[in-house]
Amino acid sequence: MRNRQPVHVLYGGGHLFQSNVSSKMGQIALRFLDNHMPNAEPLATAFGIPLSLAKAVYSRLRHKLETEPVEEVRIDFEDGYGSRSDAEEDTHAEAAAKQLTGDLLPPFLGLRIKALRGKTQRRGLRTLDRFFAAVEKVPDDFVVTLPKIVGPEEVELLLANIPADVGVELMIETTEALDCLKELHQAGRGRVTAAHFGPYDFLASCGIAAVRESLQHPICAAARTEMLFAYARTGIHLSDGPTRELPLGDFPMEALALHFHNVQQAMEVGFYQGWDLHPAQLPARHAAVFAFYLNGLDHHRKRLVNFMEASAHATRIGQTFDDVATALGLLNFFRRAVDCGAIEESDVGVSLAEVTQLLGGGIPTELRVV
Repeated sequence: MRNRQPVHVLYGGGHLFQSNVSSKMGQIALRFLDNHMPNAEPLATAFGIPLSLAKAVYSRLRHKLETEPVEEVRIDFEDGYGSRSDAEEDTHAEAAAKQLTGDLLPPFLGLRIKALRGKTQRRGLRTLDRFFAAVEKVPDDFVVTLPKIVGPEEVELLLANIPADVGVELMIETTEALDCLKELHQAGRGRVTAAHFGPYDFLASCGIAAVRESLQHPICAAARTEMLFAYARTGIHLSDGPTRELPLGDFPMEALALHFHNVQQAMEVGFYQGWDLHPAQLPARHAAVFAFYLNGLDHHRKRLVNFMEASAHATRIGQTFDDVATALGLLNFFRRAVDCGAIEESDVGVSLAEVTQLLGGGIPTELRVV
């Protein structure tokens, strides 16, 4: 299992993948930032956040885009690639595999193939075969993303055709997949690392008109809730889908603000990762993530410090009452904040290792507040 969850995954056609994709996307994102948000004030205006918060976000945002703009990349041979001849896709799969070397690769990588059912099954399996035959060394934590799943037999087929050290990522974008979430997990035999929600395919499968498809649609909220309930405490990471409106053209800020809102909304309901489709979306992605963790940081830090000093008894900070369950939530909050670069662990005020030891990774029976 991965030691941290990336805050996003950047999708790109398999024919375009190069090992230096992260630095190239970061340069484009920085140019976009300089052109549209050269300092904290326009950032605050664009995203509707207080200037004091925007100033804290902005320095971290620029540093992120300079050092780790892309946390995860998906080498896409499905919707982002399209239908091509066998010879062409074979060539692109092998070329992409040969790029998995060097020090410029993003921290996390994966491959998305075509669906392993119907008329695309043969091509999906062939891409797997060509790709892994050409890889010199599979990177750590590498995954294969399985799209448009309708049943666990597709997961079983995938496992039979990938190396034993490669993880499986489920795409939940059909009503059939939503009906068998636990069965899909079981079919993965402990190798399912994540489940990604595919909102637009899912809405289409529910008969929603294309003009009404949106991440904010109530059907998307219902599907996310089912995924959260099914995969709670399994270690499976959950990811939201993309904002389709890209910040391009002469007036990009409305689309950028929408992406910022979508990211924060997903995080509020427990989906801490999402898709990005274009490097111009990266400033909104990382700004939304940093703002989520930095907003009210002092209050949350005091809550955790006070909890630890009280030796795990229920505590109160102002109007906020904390017990062991909320301490666990605070621990997870600060872990994610440190992992993404929003804060340093020294900013927490207590040792996260000590908090983890006290809580035992969960809520020990002897510490439950009744």
